[in-house]
Amino acid sequence: MQIQGPRLLVVDDEPLNQEIIAEYLGDSAYTLKMADDGAIAWSILQSQPDSFDAVLLDRMMPNMDGIEVIERMKQHPSLRGVPVIMQTAAAAKDDVVSGLQAGAYYYLTKPFEEGVLRSIVDAAVEDYRRHRTLVEQLQTRDGVLHMIESVELSIRTLDDARNTATFIADACPQPERVVMGFSELLVNGVEHGNLQVSYADKSRLNSAGEWENEIQRRLADPAHAHKRVKVQYQRVSDKVTVRITDEGDGFDWERYLEMDPARAFDSHGRGIAMARMLSFDKVTYLGSGNQVEVEINLTPLS
Repeated sequence: MQIQGPRLLVVDDEPLNQEIIAEYLGDSAYTLKMADDGAIAWSILQSQPDSFDAVLLDRMMPNMDGIEVIERMKQHPSLRGVPVIMQTAAAAKDDVVSGLQAGAYYYLTKPFEEGVLRSIVDAAVEDYRRHRTLVEQLQTRDGVLHMIESVELSIRTLDDARNTATFIADACPQPERVVMGFSELLVNGVEHGNLQVSYADKSRLNSAGEWENEIQRRLADPAHAHKRVKVQYQRVSDKVTVRITDEGDGFDWERYLEMDPARAFDSHGRGIAMARMLSFDKVTYLGSGNQVEVEINLTPLS
């Protein structure tokens, strides 16, 4: 039996654009479902809320535009986490900002470039797959970790980072909300901090399909073999505090706290901003940026 690959809902009122997308993705593992406008797309999403791994969404359409589709998805419990890739001919900063604010964290401009289209779609689907895997791991746990008051962990690899993310999230309120944020920050500590993979490095490696191989190569390098990311968890009466410290030189972290329109078209670089916006009540980088502290409130703020 053939295993079905990721499913994409492609929403565009221009048949030519649908044909181009089908041509560019036609020889990949993706299964495409087409919709001619936002109203049709919303009807499909409502009737099949668990069917799609990403939505490739035009911004300007009759009947219902792309922004309204996103806003409705964000209110739906089964659709709010499905990644939306906004496609538009309007690449002005204000248009990108409004899309990001609505929840379109991936962006494409027309006319499409095949390599860019594939890269962005692959990134969105892979991010969603990792998120669902983390949530599924949470659901297998016994739910007693919330009794932990303090713990300190030391990690080295990306697998360590993701396993630790589910462990720490399970010790927090609303674990499904915070697990992806922990995963992003811990992975950043390993790859960008300890292994010194720069933003430009990751762009190049992603484009060449060599990111995972390079991570393994650097992990095996004696120069990095001793490096660890430390994770300190502390629960007090009104909040959980988690501090993550890597052994890197730090970075210009202020650039990454917000969804920057200049990076909206890249296949990566949104993790810290998404963690801050969606997972935690407070995110604070310390010193040079090789240390980050997050807070999760246990009681509502007055």
